[in-house]
Amino acid sequence: MKVAIGCDHGGYELKEKVVAHLKEQGIEVCDFGTNSLDSCDYPDFGIAAAKAVANGECDKGIVICTTGIGISIAANKIKGIRCALCSDLTSARLTREHNDANVLAMGAAIVGHLVALDIVDVFLKTEFSGLEKHARRIKKIAEAEQ
Repeated sequence: MKVAIGCDHGGYELKEKVVAHLKEQGIEVCDFGTNSLDSCDYPDFGIAAAKAVANGECDKGIVICTTGIGISIAANKIKGIRCALCSDLTSARLTREHNDANVLAMGAAIVGHLVALDIVDVFLKTEFSGLEKHARRIKKIAEAEQ
């Protein structure tokens, strides 16, 4: 598995923990930055990570800012991206099972790093259910993008 990751300054410290966690598991990471605590604009990094998922360069994506809200909005502007903002394990599991989300957003000021790492694990290990009702709903979202 190859995971795209992007963050702004508010998510930088959590991103570094997530990257280390993924690498410990042997997961390849494409880091789209930012690479410091210097103030920057979350759309630059969220969009870059989302594009890598949308074009097939990466299998899944993770985007992080202070709340997760802005960067998830930015990622969702990319055609084919279903980015879900999660702050708990149940949401992370259900967004994969029901929505086939391909990008996870988190808020570094909202979730602690231990919970965040658990959310990442659940998100990456949970498969889409494939149930017809969920596939039908995802198809309607894709049609709205056209």
